Amino acid sequence: MELGLTGQVAIVTGASKGIGLAVTEALVDEGVAVVAGARRASPELMRLARTGHVDFVAADLSTADGPAHLIDAAAGRGRLDILVNNVGAVTPRPGGFLTVTDDEWEAAFMLNVMAAVRTTRAALPMMLAAGHGSIVTVSSVNAFLPDPLVIDYGAAKAALTNFCKALSKELGGQGIRVNTVSPGPVATDLWLGPGGVADTLAAENGADPSTVAAGAAAASVSGRFTQPGEIGRLVAFLASDAAGNVTGTDVTIDGGLTTTT
Repeated sequence: MELGLTGQVAIVTGASKGIGLAVTEALVDEGVAVVAGARRASPELMRLARTGHVDFVAADLSTADGPAHLIDAAAGRGRLDILVNNVGAVTPRPGGFLTVTDDEWEAAFMLNVMAAVRTTRAALPMMLAAGHGSIVTVSSVNAFLPDPLVIDYGAAKAALTNFCKALSKELGGQGIRVNTVSPGPVATDLWLGPGGVADTLAAENGADPSTVAAGAAAASVSGRFTQPGEIGRLVAFLASDAAGNVTGTDVTIDGGLTTTT
C-alpha cells in the first residue's frame, strides 16, 4: 500500500534500537525524513543517518528540556508532520509492590508518561500552525492488563493511554490525529536482551531465560513475540492519511494475548 508519506518530516523518540529503530526504518522506507531522538546513537541508527534521511539528535527525554532539541531539528527541516512517542522502559519488580520506592515510581512516570507529554507539548505548535499532524504513541497491553510484576510501568502506561485519548478529543477538530499502539511482548532487548525481562525473571526463579521467553510467547494465540518491524509498519500506517479518520484509537498488537473484547 502506498501511504503517501513521501516528503513528510517525523520525530521518533527512543529511536536507536528496538521498536523506535523499526519505526524509523519503516518511515524512511515510506520517504519520510526522520528526526531520531535517543540518549545515544546505535550503529544501526547511524547507518540510517548516513543516507541523509535521518537526523540523529542526542536527547535525554527524562529531563524537562530534552524535547527542545528534537523540535529544533524538525524546524530545520521546515515542517513537522508526524510525532512518534516511543521512548519508555520497564523494570520487573519480582519482590512485589512493597519493594518499589518512590524514586522508582517517579522514574517510571517520568520516562513513560512525562517524556511523551513534554515532547507532544513542544511539537504541537508546529502542527497547529500547519493545520495538520499525526501523533502516534507506543503504549503497552499492560495499560489494561495489570500485572504486579510491572506495577509501576503498567500504571504509567495506563496514564499515557488516557492522556492520548483525551488529547485526541481536543485536537481532532484542528486537523491533528492522536492514536496509541499497545504491543504485548516484543522481540527486543527490553524482553530478550541482557538484563531484560526474561533474564530478570530467570535469575529470580532459577530458570533459563529462553524458557521464560518461551512461556511468554506461548501465552499468545500466535505462539510468538511480535517483531519490531510489524509495529513499525503499523505506526507508519496510523501516521498516514490511509488512516485519515482514525483518531482516539488504541491498536493492540499482541498475537492474541489479550482475550477480552
